Amino acid sequence: MKYEEIISALREDGWILVRQNGSHRQFKHPVKPGKVTVPYHGNNKEIHPKTLKSILKQAGL
Repeated sequence: MKYEEIISALREDGWILVRQNGSHRQFKHPVKPGKVTVPYHGNNKEIHPKTLKSILKQAGL
């Protein structure tokens, strides 16, 4: 899965970008607890499967 696809899925679920530090972007949901950290190394780069699994788990997707 590519970065663009992950961001689209998070935004559709209501996650909002709240912070960026270097190559990492953090998203917060108005209702769900916690934050989701997504590495950014270009829109068309594939995200490692284990990293993707962690992002989806954090987001509750």
